[in-house]
Amino acid sequence: MKLQKPQIIEVLKQDLPTLFEEDISYDIYSQDILFRDPVNKFKGKFNYRIIFWTLRFHGKLFFTDIAFDLHDVSQSDENTILATWTVRGTLRVPWKARLFFNGYSTYKLNDEGLIYEHIDTWDREPGEILKQFFRKGE
Repeated sequence: MKLQKPQIIEVLKQDLPTLFEEDISYDIYSQDILFRDPVNKFKGKFNYRIIFWTLRFHGKLFFTDIAFDLHDVSQSDENTILATWTVRGTLRVPWKARLFFNGYSTYKLNDEGLIYEHIDTWDREPGEILKQFFRKGE
């Protein structure tokens, strides 16, 4: 059964805001999904599941609070969905360092209507994000 783009957009709108608390739905992704962000690149649904497990694990381990603020999910062309977001949190360190960065996810759809590519783009370099870990928070 081919999924319609509005269905995929709705699943993303439901899944993404809680990705640090609960697992996402993997039915909208192809078996050979390619994921890439500024620090990772891998292929396959099994590896894709691991990245979300890792995000939840590290979120609980290293942060007193962490959020994925979803701003918009929309179709940008025939086979592309774009999601804009912000990640923010407070590290579990005595100086309560704050993490904050914006980004967007580009999802490409195949002929079956499944996401076969997920590319994340961040508004700053990974090293600049890492430096936030050492700054005193409020």
